[in-house]
Amino acid sequence: MGKKVLILAGDAVEALEIFYPYYRCLEAGYDVTIAAPTAKKLQTVLHDFVDGVDTYIERPAYGLEAHTSFADIDPTHFDGLIIPGGRAPEYIRLNEHVPPLVSHFFETNKPIAAVCHAAQIFATIPEALKGRELTAYIACKPEVQVAGATYIEANLHTDGNLVSGHAWPDLPGLMRAFIQKLED
Repeated sequence: MGKKVLILAGDAVEALEIFYPYYRCLEAGYDVTIAAPTAKKLQTVLHDFVDGVDTYIERPAYGLEAHTSFADIDPTHFDGLIIPGGRAPEYIRLNEHVPPLVSHFFETNKPIAAVCHAAQIFATIPEALKGRELTAYIACKPEVQVAGATYIEANLHTDGNLVSGHAWPDLPGLMRAFIQKLED
């Protein structure tokens, strides 16, 4: 039986940060479920850097179907969790079902892959990050520190079951490490 992977998303999820892990997991033969506030077609976004602009810009990208809602997920049925970035973590962390879902993967030591702004979700469950290390998009450094973790200034970092990446260019290494953890 193949591994089951849960991806948490919402509108404004960064396109590369959801599509790459989704298709990479399907390629590996995993059963992948995308959960969002509601089961619907999500609007992904493209984040990029432009000369002369101090931060990234955002453009609309592809649509992607969320298979189910957060409320309908039983995390005990999954072997691993992926949290892509973009702006989605900013608001899905406010959904009452997200903190307990994410906490389950920390409490049971199941693999978690978090990239870019995914660290914003961890601010809702600081008990899970106390004494941990992770990387994230640099703008999320204060949230990582407030949650009691050490921000690592690197493109990739692994601390126990948590594999973290700075941004979408780091997805190949992030997914390699995540899949290795799933297969261990």
